[in-house]
Amino acid sequence: MSPDVDKRYLTIALALLLAFMAVEVVAGLKASSLALISDAGHMLTDAGAIAMSLAVMRLAQRPAGGRFTFGFKRAEIFSAQINGLTLVALAGWFLIEAVRRLIWPPAVDGLLVTWVALAGIVVNLLATWSMSKANRESLNVEGSFQHILTDLYAFIVTAIAGALIHWTHFYRFDALAALVVAALMLRAGVGLLKESGRVFLESAPKGVDSDVIGDTLAADPGVCEVHDLHVWEVTSGFTALSAHVLVPSDKPCHGECHAVRRRLSVLLAERFDIEHVTLQVDHFHTEYRIPMQEIRQSMSAS
Repeated sequence: MSPDVDKRYLTIALALLLAFMAVEVVAGLKASSLALISDAGHMLTDAGAIAMSLAVMRLAQRPAGGRFTFGFKRAEIFSAQINGLTLVALAGWFLIEAVRRLIWPPAVDGLLVTWVALAGIVVNLLATWSMSKANRESLNVEGSFQHILTDLYAFIVTAIAGALIHWTHFYRFDALAALVVAALMLRAGVGLLKESGRVFLESAPKGVDSDVIGDTLAADPGVCEVHDLHVWEVTSGFTALSAHVLVPSDKPCHGECHAVRRRLSVLLAERFDIEHVTLQVDHFHTEYRIPMQEIRQSMSAS
């Protein structure tokens, strides 16, 4: 999907959230509801996450050059990391405040909380629908989507809590709803941190088995050995691979370096969808012989 199309969907979601957030802050203060205020705080991070995503999209489109040989494509992973950290930090604050309100519960206007939360559900459904149209394979977009989706669940919980407070006058339901919101935020934040951390640590992408790739390359009739195999993700949807390939020096019809390199490159693109490939192809000599255990360890480390 075109980045310009993604920008349009994100901009629609941003406008919806900013418009409703102002209403929710006023209503939360008037109703003395931590659940509503925590929702408003979450919506603020939603808006910030989307605004950052839009800025990162523009940055990532800059061409590679100079010291940035991959361009700024990994900026989206940095954005996802910030989104995750923000969710975790806010979850911690709401957990502390919710526990305090469980001990000393203030009076809460349950009816106002319910109506505002129901309106929030509608707004977040529209924002979630808009974000779902964007390319969620991008961790940058997925980070913003998780913010909004978590907020949708939070509004549902808050609406239920508001109704229960109105019917029972048991004000601790507000703090309990805030605890559920915080737990949802924590879950989404940790998930984003794990995914973005995996990219920063340059581990193999999800669903990619470096052992299978190594065995497939080594099975080519023109290949003697494959070692120093590395598979990593530059950014979402951008997988890179490098390896040292040895071909037999006594079989020119099969071991011609350029032909083997081209064949393996096509194989990697067609079978594993890896197009950014760097293969160092050399003729096999005794000094290149490496124990199979070391080859396996090299591939596993990737």
